[in-house]
This record gives sequence, structure tokens and C-alpha cells, in this order.
Amino acid sequence: MPNYEAHVLSGIVTYPLAVLVAALIKTYTGAPLELTTIATVLGYGFYVLGADLPDMDHPNALIHRGTKPIVAVLAGGAAYVNVLPEINVGDPWINVTVAWTVSALIGLGAWVGFTAVMPKHRGIVHSVLFAGVYGLTAFGIGSYGLNLSNGESMFLGLAAFLGYTLHLILDRSLKLI
Repeated sequence: MPNYEAHVLSGIVTYPLAVLVAALIKTYTGAPLELTTIATVLGYGFYVLGADLPDMDHPNALIHRGTKPIVAVLAGGAAYVNVLPEINVGDPWINVTVAWTVSALIGLGAWVGFTAVMPKHRGIVHSVLFAGVYGLTAFGIGSYGLNLSNGESMFLGLAAFLGYTLHLILDRSLKLI
């Protein structure tokens, strides 16, 4: 049962194997994967992050403690963008203050809710199903967030899936759901 450092270092050093797998898939199946410089550099990040991401379901894990504030800030920031246009209680500075107050409460709710909605450690988050969810998320980020080509985004999705699966293999916990 490897720890944080073992998972992350395994991701760092095994990434060339993921690139090899992608190149072989592209060559022998004709899959439209594009291994451009930007795709492989971003793929490295998704792969290494995936190598520790299944432990986000453990409240004491570094990835859980690091992800929780990011989720809270993203929820609060998204709330602010959507709440501000709806607030009109006075001067602009009052509207901004009220909007941030509402948004901070939503961020607090996301902070508390993040741990509350996490399943038990080594539950469904430690599954090939979630590796697929992570891969699809990486594909979506590449396609819609970064405007990469479909082939580049497919590579990101594959790299993310393989990095997540590496964690499951190292934990000797390779289960479908």
C-alpha cells in the first residue's frame, strides 16, 4: 500500500510507458491520438495527478487536503460570477460585498460538503469506473477548456486514465466499480 510519495514518483517515472502505449494504440489501431508537445506536456500533468488522485477519498491524504480548498474556491468564485449581477442593494461596493458574502458561504458549504460526499476510502473512487470519469474529464478540459484538437484531447484522456489506473495497480485494488 504505497504512500503519497510512492504514487506520485511512480507517475513521474512511468509516464514514458503511457506515451509508448498511446503511440502503439495510434500506430496499430489508427486511433486519432495526437501526441503533440502541448498534449504530451499536459498529459504528463494529468498522468502524475491521476497517480495519486484516487486517494482523494481519504480525509488525511494530501490530495484530499489539497483538493478541498480548490473545490471551495472554485465554488465560491463561480457563485460570485453568477450572484453579482443579481445583487442590487445599493452602491456598487455594497453589491460586491454582499455578493462575496453569499459566495463565501457557498465556498464554505463546498468545503464541508466535499468531505461529506466522499465515499469510504477504497470505495467507488478506487475503481476503473472513476479512472474513466477522470479520463473523460481530462478530455473535456482539453476540448472545451483549452480548445485542443480532439486528437490531443483524446491523448489527455488516455494519459489521465492510465495515471489513475497506475494508482489502482500499485494499491493492488483494480476493480471495475
